[in-house]
Amino acid sequence: MTGVTETRPVARSRTHLTLHYQVAMPQPTNHLFEVALRVQGWQADVLDLKMPVWTPGSYLVREYARHLQDFAAEADPSSMAAGSDRPLSWRKVSKNHWQIDTAGVSELTVRYRIFANELTVRTNHLDATHGYFNGAALFFYVPGYEKQPLQVTIVPPHADWQIATPLPLMTGQENTFEAKDFDTLVDSPFEVGQQERYEFEVLGKPHHFVVWGQGNIEPDRVIADTKKIIETEANLFGGLPYDRYLFLLHLTSQGFGGLEHKNSCSLIYSRFGFRSDDRYHRFMQLVAHEFFHLWNVKRIRPKALEVFDYEQENYTPSLWFSEGTTSFYDLAFPFRAGLYDAKTYLSELSKEITRYLTIPGRNVQPLSESSFDAWIKLYRRDNNSDNSQISYYLKGEMVSLLLDLLIRAKHHNQRSLDDVMRQLWQQFGKDEIGFTPEQLESVIQTIAEEDSTDFFNRFLHTVEELPFDQYLEPFGLRLQPEDTSGHPPFLGLTAKSEHGREMIKFVESNSPAQQAGIDPDDELLAIDGLRIKADQLGDRLKDYRAGDLIQVTVFHQDELRTRTVTLAAPRPASYRLVAIDSLSQTQKKLLHGWLGVETI
Repeated sequence: MTGVTETRPVARSRTHLTLHYQVAMPQPTNHLFEVALRVQGWQADVLDLKMPVWTPGSYLVREYARHLQDFAAEADPSSMAAGSDRPLSWRKVSKNHWQIDTAGVSELTVRYRIFANELTVRTNHLDATHGYFNGAALFFYVPGYEKQPLQVTIVPPHADWQIATPLPLMTGQENTFEAKDFDTLVDSPFEVGQQERYEFEVLGKPHHFVVWGQGNIEPDRVIADTKKIIETEANLFGGLPYDRYLFLLHLTSQGFGGLEHKNSCSLIYSRFGFRSDDRYHRFMQLVAHEFFHLWNVKRIRPKALEVFDYEQENYTPSLWFSEGTTSFYDLAFPFRAGLYDAKTYLSELSKEITRYLTIPGRNVQPLSESSFDAWIKLYRRDNNSDNSQISYYLKGEMVSLLLDLLIRAKHHNQRSLDDVMRQLWQQFGKDEIGFTPEQLESVIQTIAEEDSTDFFNRFLHTVEELPFDQYLEPFGLRLQPEDTSGHPPFLGLTAKSEHGREMIKFVESNSPAQQAGIDPDDELLAIDGLRIKADQLGDRLKDYRAGDLIQVTVFHQDELRTRTVTLAAPRPASYRLVAIDSLSQTQKKLLHGWLGVETI
């Protein structure tokens, strides 16, 4: 490697390039993928290579290049000018940008290794049992040639390791797959290793469930319910926009998440999370969420994501719709598919509303700002996050619920948010034309047949409380906070036992604890001179009433301090959707049109 001064690349001919990646993993236990990129047909003095800094669907600059090592470049002897050396000189000119001197060289191979020991749906993981990788986290692209077809050959370390990817296998070439362009490569994860495979058909199209890891999953049940979800979602849009679909599932001791792709999704879930109904329903909601993304975000997507810029943040205020509306539907589709009943659906909605109403950051950060600032906030949580921000997933789900109820009430269930999705699919999704925030609001207003300017101003751009009861009342429902009688007074902190110490993890803004000077990362020691454990805090506070003064002793940055705290009135910790008294016939009819029942 020589220096860090960038050489201006020579103007390039747009002649056809052959770009072929080989991915090997000869020693899986060292967690290193060995990648070779062969370039043929190059006609310039400098070859630029760049690695993405993020992957679509996960809005954080993750700096994938930090895992790269052992970079080298060499020319194919048959393509070199006389007197050229086989190794090629190169330089790194920025965090994710390499340049190789290629004067007189038309064919070359670039080699590097990627450390892969982070098991998430958006990173890479390699161990003795499998290798999983995402294109953005493993592959370089050649600037200006992102639309070039690409080939990928996988070299498994063992004969019994299988390969699963949504990319098509090239005829006559062993373990070699083709992507029509770099976007497709990024959108096509690979799972290589020991795996269980299940094939099934839905609406005449093949589907595959590939599972890595052990657990108590019941494949027959999961596949039967997945079929129902696929059929229910496809019915909304009038069919399936792919030839085949792949579900990749990683079972682990802990973890939860998913990443959507056009023809596949990656899922990660607790290995023993399938027995209880609550946890099983949560898994099927995850399946419904990621599958719905093949329409909403992969094809119906904001203008800012119409063409991906892999080098930097791609800002949009519309993630509330791309993710939040998808979160609204991930509860609805299992209900519509018959996986649970209306009572369970309303219980699941109540849990989501409870989460929303117990996060103080909803009073600080507007929804559109949450979408725009995803890159610096949502995935970079700290001990003040709940005070200062609200997830665009969560509030977007709440706003989508209100929109659905608004449209249903006005049009007597003859229209709903479903019609918005269908219109967006026809107008933007089929041809993958990005929508602007104004176009999104226009479609919603057209379906609702009313001026929604005030709705969007209030609920997207301010922190006004969402008036749930106003939108629930036409359906005979209301939101009921739990009865706080018998609950302890409000202190405003949460604590957790860690390595024998009782650590304060969160202090709510303007709470009694914060007003008294208690901070996150303080060690909780005693209340009124008596030692306290984190799991005893609620019971201990039941000995007091609102307005009482208590002495809270903590270690603050290793200094022993005692704070005087004035306790406040108890607060509801949960909310429940319940029927109002004496539903009218109109309310019963609207409720039945929405949920198929006349009472709950």
